[in-house]
Amino acid sequence: MQFSSTFAILFTLVVHFAAATPAVLVKRATYNDVATVGYATLNGGTTGGSGGPVTTVTTLDDLTSVVTGNSSKIVVIEGTITGDAVVKVGSHTTVIGAAGSSLVGVGLRVLNEENVIIRNVKISKVLASAGDAIGVQASSQVWLDHLDLSSDRDHDKDYYDGLCDLTHGVTGITVTNSKLYDHWKASLIGHSDNNGAQDVAITVTMANNYWTDLNSRTPSFRFGHGHIFNNVFDDNNDGINTRDGAQLLVENNVWTGTDKPLYDTDDGFAVATGNDFGGASNTAPVGNFTTAPYAYTLIATADVRDSVVSSAGQTLTF
Repeated sequence: MQFSSTFAILFTLVVHFAAATPAVLVKRATYNDVATVGYATLNGGTTGGSGGPVTTVTTLDDLTSVVTGNSSKIVVIEGTITGDAVVKVGSHTTVIGAAGSSLVGVGLRVLNEENVIIRNVKISKVLASAGDAIGVQASSQVWLDHLDLSSDRDHDKDYYDGLCDLTHGVTGITVTNSKLYDHWKASLIGHSDNNGAQDVAITVTMANNYWTDLNSRTPSFRFGHGHIFNNVFDDNNDGINTRDGAQLLVENNVWTGTDKPLYDTDDGFAVATGNDFGGASNTAPVGNFTTAPYAYTLIATADVRDSVVSSAGQTLTF
């Protein structure tokens, strides 16, 4: 009888705990996922190679060969691929990094293409002579998600180029859930001060990314429209630089370790709301970009760090 009573009490406690603590269900990513956030959802959306054949690659030659062309396709990177090159990715392509995979010295470029998804890819130490870790130029509808992008700061600032450069009039670009770190020049958006005629069309969303130990360009944004929300910026020498007439909407981001989290050069503008500047000040002139042209969800500023830092980078499972 005593055993039965004890069992009954334990059973009641377990049931009570289970009822009070709902199960946490983690949704696995799929190769056929499409963009659901930001500018990449507009103009018909960004589907990449969804529904196309799946090919797994383990060498630089295979990667270079398989990602070309405009047919729908899904390319999965496995293992570590090393080299000194930038690989051009064709339209209607999804590139997936398998868990634990890595490109070392090998970048990815989307040039004059459309409808591309790059997810869960880890890229490091791409030499400037080859190009950027991720470079998107003159392209539209590109979703960059859960990327891990880095180099080192042991060399001078021109030894490597950009981690994620978006230039030459790119439109419909979304960068989400990515980690950019240990680098000199992180992200250039807009090619140059003299390229306004093309770059004024730029539309970029950057959300839920973690930026840390970067010297500059977090990002440097010229001419176009940018929506930057729910990012964490830690211990960078620089902040968001709005330049050359750029119009930015900057919401619910968190900074530590910089004295100029948001500022302008040559008449850039920003509308900033809900940000934690870490005790520093926003000095950018107020712009006119007050409402993004799509639905989105803001994480409360106090919760951004816990939500973003642990999940940014190559953290997906498929």
